[in-house]
Amino acid sequence: MTISLHSLTDKTNKRSTLLIKNVVASFIIKGWSAIVVLLMVPLTLKILGVYNNGVWLTISSILVWIDLMDIGLGNGLRNAVSHYVAIGDDESVKKAVSSTFFMLVVIVIPILLILFGVIWGFDMYGALGVDAQKTHDLNTILSVALILASTTFILKATGSFYMGMQLPAVNNLIVCIGHTLALVLTFFLYLLDVHSLLLVVFVNTVSLVLTWAAFIPYTFLKAYPQYCPSFKHIDLHLARSLCSTGIQFFVIQICGVLLFMTTNILISKWFSPAEVTPYQIAYRYFNIAFVVFSTICIPFWNATADAYSRKDYKWIRRSSHKLNLLMVGIFLLLTVMVVVSEVVYQIWIGDEVHIPFELSVCTAFYIFILSLSQRYSYILNGLNQLKIQLIFIIGATIVFYPLAWYVCKTFGTVTSLVCVMCLVNIPGVLANAWKYYQLFPRKQIIINDNDE
Repeated sequence: MTISLHSLTDKTNKRSTLLIKNVVASFIIKGWSAIVVLLMVPLTLKILGVYNNGVWLTISSILVWIDLMDIGLGNGLRNAVSHYVAIGDDESVKKAVSSTFFMLVVIVIPILLILFGVIWGFDMYGALGVDAQKTHDLNTILSVALILASTTFILKATGSFYMGMQLPAVNNLIVCIGHTLALVLTFFLYLLDVHSLLLVVFVNTVSLVLTWAAFIPYTFLKAYPQYCPSFKHIDLHLARSLCSTGIQFFVIQICGVLLFMTTNILISKWFSPAEVTPYQIAYRYFNIAFVVFSTICIPFWNATADAYSRKDYKWIRRSSHKLNLLMVGIFLLLTVMVVVSEVVYQIWIGDEVHIPFELSVCTAFYIFILSLSQRYSYILNGLNQLKIQLIFIIGATIVFYPLAWYVCKTFGTVTSLVCVMCLVNIPGVLANAWKYYQLFPRKQIIINDNDE
């Protein structure tokens, strides 16, 4: 028993040390990423103007859907890697990685063909509310974006592997390098006085393809050759298991995108592409707080999975207390950001775009709700406790669109749409909190394996 307790303590210390290192490294990396995003906003505004910049932001929102085509395989892989590494099963890790890459290729090819049919067979200008006189070659732009985003979709499974290895900082680094490359290439377009939406879309999407393609050989040939994917390690039975867990993540992701990422499309369709820009500026500004939160919180996902596999429940409870303190800090940070928002906008973008103060307040509150919800869901995800999230996010998605349409038609402002986004997500926050405290009550710990 003494040896067992010593081993558990040793694993707990290593887990906590690794988590702290990843949080510190991720802060540095995401700090630079935030600067890149802030620099990219005025740069693309100068290149494209308010209208076509709104079109680009709308297209970028559509590209988020490409990430969901993996039917949750990425999250299934990260949980599988965490579990198999925790129990020392290297062969299963290799099978999980090989099977995931194989399944991603199988998924992306038919979906790519279907989406090409949609782009070239339907009126995309009408679907997105875009003026053909102001934006040319929209179908070509969408096709280029689709091809490159689909390629990234396959390659970025490497990031899920790193997340499963409890190394989210490495995943963040790869993405950061890709975004930095996009900024550099976009700056060259600015220096060359190029005002092409097609080229802006191309450099922003090809950058991640090049970055992931460069890191894959390093990851599986040098850093972790024991996990290098191969055809002979493709296991369709394991792939089905990954899909089983992944499907639940997939439904949550789909609903999440419908709730969180279609805002640009709704604003473009119900108001104007020009109205996307003020909302996105406010969102990107306050999203800095969410970046701070997620940088600290994301490593807890797979660290929790590792702790659960080793039955180290005390570590999970201590970590949850730290996340409560983090939420207090996020609330104070958002409050300060609201107070100084008008000054920051003036320094950041000048007089080119006006952002109403009430839009800033509502966007800040929206970010706080997202952070509070994720504070619980990251731990629940590590335990594969997904049913309660499924129920409430599906319900929120069903309610969102008719309520958003009614409110926008009644009040006619983008701020009213953000208010609806806040309202429909509050029940999910309460449900996640309830589920966590059901699993980890004050006196005892109850884990229902049937809810996985």
